[in-house]
Order: sequence, then structure tokens, then C-alpha cells
Amino acid sequence: MADGPELQTERLILRRWRDGDLAPFADLNADPEVMEHFPATLTTEETAAFIRHAEAGFEERGFGWWAVELRTGGDILGFVGLHQVDPPFPFAPAVEIGWRLARPAWGYGYATEAANAALAFGFTTLDLDEIVAFTVPANRRSQAVMTRLGMVRDLAGDFDHPTLSADQPLRPHVLYRLDRTGWRPPSHAAPGWR
Repeated sequence: MADGPELQTERLILRRWRDGDLAPFADLNADPEVMEHFPATLTTEETAAFIRHAEAGFEERGFGWWAVELRTGGDILGFVGLHQVDPPFPFAPAVEIGWRLARPAWGYGYATEAANAALAFGFTTLDLDEIVAFTVPANRRSQAVMTRLGMVRDLAGDFDHPTLSADQPLRPHVLYRLDRTGWRPPSHAAPGWR
């Protein structure tokens, strides 16, 4: 796809999407364990729509969901990036950070490493004052990443996801926040992202 902001860390490249990313990303989105905290797995067509939406974010705002791959090459591991959140979310407008990685990539610190690069881009290049993150209460893995990033749970900000029906068990969400003054770039990432 198009050129745009590319971030690099010690082990990872966060880049724009390519045509060859669809098949491995569709496999990731079809994995019930990866999608445990989402209403459903995604079809290949829904995955293609996700990629188009991610690319539109880069074209419209200069940021979005980056495809993440190892610097040593190979298929993508998933995505990490920034996304504009608009009403009807109760804390909108805001910019959220999010991630989704394939199961073989879990447990290596990739989500935290890539998310730190995305935070650096958000606070330094985009000059954002705050970045948020949210997930369902049962998603302890993502909440652990949020905590490692220095994000703080906003207990008063917990909310019901506005696009999910009242009878959907995944509707309740927890909200985490990180403002620019509380952000500390990790020392290992300082020279690595660009």
C-alpha cells in the first residue's frame, strides 16, 4: 500500500499494510483464542475491511493500526497502533492505542515493545496530550500491557461499549489513560523508533 510513517524498535517494524498481509492476518482474526474478548472471529472479507479502515486512518490523519513484523522478516505478527475514537464513546473524542497479535507471538513482550513505539509517535510526532486504551474486564493480558506502558485505570471512566447490545456479555469495558506528563519512553526504545 502507500508509504507512510514506519516505526522500528529493537526487534520489530511497525509499517503500512501490504497485499501479502491479508492471508496471515485473516488467519489470526479467525483464531477463537486470539478473538476471545471480541464478539466474534472475523472472516477474510471482514479482515480486508479492517485493513482498508486502517489504511484510511493513515491517509486521513497520519496514524492508524500498523502491521507489525519482526525485523528479521517473515509474516506479520498482528497489529499495534493508534486509532481515533469518536462519539458515542463517552470519553470521545480521544486517541486510543490498541493491539492484536497472533498466538505464537504471545509472551515475548512484542505488544509492549510495539505499543511503546506507538506511544512515542503519538506524544512526540502527533503532539497528543493523552492516549487511552480499553478492553473487557476479563482481558487480563491486555490490561497487563496497559499497566506496563504506564497507563492508569480510570475507574470512573469504565463504560458500556456503545456498539454492543445490552445483552452482550462483552459490553462492559474498562478504561485506561496515559497523559503526556506521565509518559516515560523506555530507555531501550529511544534510539529504535523513528
